[in-house]
Amino acid sequence: MKMAPLLRAPSPHPIEHILVHTGQHYDAGMSDAFFRDLGLPAPDVNLGVGSGSHAVQTARMMAGLEPVFDRYAPDWIVVYGDVNSTLAAALVAAKKSLRIAHVEAGVRSFDRSMPEEVNRVLTDQLADICLTPGASADGNLRREGIPDERIRAVGNVMVDTLLALRPRASMLHMPGRLGVAPGDYAVATFHRAGNVDNASTLTALLAGLSHAARSMPVLFLVHPRTRQRISDFGLAQFAAGVRLLDPVGYLETIGLVEHAGLVFTDSGGLQVETTILGVPCLTVRPNTEWTETVESGTNRLVAPSLEAMRSAFDEARQQGCSVGVPRRPPLWDGHATERIIALLA
Repeated sequence: MKMAPLLRAPSPHPIEHILVHTGQHYDAGMSDAFFRDLGLPAPDVNLGVGSGSHAVQTARMMAGLEPVFDRYAPDWIVVYGDVNSTLAAALVAAKKSLRIAHVEAGVRSFDRSMPEEVNRVLTDQLADICLTPGASADGNLRREGIPDERIRAVGNVMVDTLLALRPRASMLHMPGRLGVAPGDYAVATFHRAGNVDNASTLTALLAGLSHAARSMPVLFLVHPRTRQRISDFGLAQFAAGVRLLDPVGYLETIGLVEHAGLVFTDSGGLQVETTILGVPCLTVRPNTEWTETVESGTNRLVAPSLEAMRSAFDEARQQGCSVGVPRRPPLWDGHATERIIALLA
């Protein structure tokens, strides 16, 4: 049973699966777009949980998942990543003595103020098999007392998705559609509460993007939460020169990021994707769960202040927005899904 999208890969071990969608993300329109872009079938079950506090979301998902698990009696519950649905499914499965496989296990930011960190630490403790993206995550799990027989390094399924869909994304010719020159524009995304829910921090982020916009076009894909905060705090004037755009689908985002000269973000996924694409990334956070991206030479952590963002951008600009030849982490090769299917089968 899948709790989050995994690309189906050719395998000598076919597995019957039920796709459950909790309805946790954004709204129905954005959710439908992701299913469409990823080429996934319609969910067999959609709980339609929607927004709410962490406690409310998790409780509603647990209540909705229990009868689903009873109905299908799966051999495995496969949970992905670190969102509330990940932990909710793992908790219900553990209570029912169902086997749990956690994809993207062992990833750590070591920041317990992040809800995602709490979700993934607890899920790993419950999981019967921890499917990790690589050696760093393996080490994290061992330090937390997870025995080796429960740890399997399989690679990063986000890389599988990116490599499979990159040709389709390239065919969209996104830079031309938005009137920017390949390699000479920046893409920005910010959505984390620590960055956008504080007026002074969000002011600094916008001012940092505005500084970059004096040198190159800056395309800011504004998350609904972030747009609301900009309005609530009255900060639009601090984004002078920045193009504030509505969020776009996965393919459109990759089509833009692939040809960008630089990316500003607080997203974990974009740190991974820029590493594979060889695009310089400035991650405006004090920490990252994807330490491999920093070690690869593509990603740099930047404090959420105007001075730090301005300095990091100017340095990247002086280097021609180049990361040289990025060192792709081992197992980030586009075959993680195949390894997972073989292990489960």
